Amino acid sequence: MEIWINPACSKCRSAIKLLDAEGAGYTVRRYLEDAPGQDEIRAVLGRLGLEPWDITRTQEAAAKELGLKDWPREEGTRDRWIAALAEHPKLIQRPIITADDGSAVVARTDEAVREALSRSAR
Repeated sequence: MEIWINPACSKCRSAIKLLDAEGAGYTVRRYLEDAPGQDEIRAVLGRLGLEPWDITRTQEAAAKELGLKDWPREEGTRDRWIAALAEHPKLIQRPIITADDGSAVVARTDEAVREALSRSAR
């Protein structure tokens, strides 16, 4: 399993702490330094079962500069959202765990981290 983190994020640190406490095997990806491209974002969205606006941090400065809150949330604008996430990875909600079964979760709670663990234990 892989976890996308920003080390400055308390939710990311909590998720790592729980993974370590459970003895989970995982790879850390500092996604601000190793930013995902558009194709990778599309793949993770598919694994999450979410749309790009569902994982966008709209309160970030870059989101405000882009006016993301006013962007339509519809199929026709999906690529525009994905391009913004690839261009500004800080806009991506975190942490995201990609589980070994091909799924993924936005792991902002202990329950979500445990869900990823259970999917990877199968």
